[in-house]
Amino acid sequence: MSTTEYEQTNPAVRLDLEPGRIVQELGYDDDVDHDLREGIEWLTGHDLVDEDYDDIADAVLLWFRAEDGDLADTLLDVVGLLPEDGAVWLLTPRPGRDGAGEPDAIEDAARNTGLSRTPAVDVGADWEATRLTVAGSRPSWG
Repeated sequence: MSTTEYEQTNPAVRLDLEPGRIVQELGYDDDVDHDLREGIEWLTGHDLVDEDYDDIADAVLLWFRAEDGDLADTLLDVVGLLPEDGAVWLLTPRPGRDGAGEPDAIEDAARNTGLSRTPAVDVGADWEATRLTVAGSRPSWG
């Protein structure tokens, strides 16, 4: 497959990530979408960094399932990992899949933590992504 063909089929393209960006991954488990992870690494040119990364990332990729606890509490912890123009890509199971949460849960959690959200986009058979940013800011890279 050529680079152009891969770019056209790469689900990570929908996340508006640019080359050179550092993406920190949280909530990794056996059920994550490995094609999406590989696509992000291909787009950015960097491996995803994990929760032990001790610098500020440009974006956080947060895999979150209904049974993972309180989303607002988790988001409060995650926001501290970002620069002002950073973004959280919240990955949640698509409706009807194991671990899918209540439809309004993301909106409520975002509002309660001072974040703005975009509509969810499909990034795989089982996952959708919602970009969360500090209310009123927009990542300079996306």
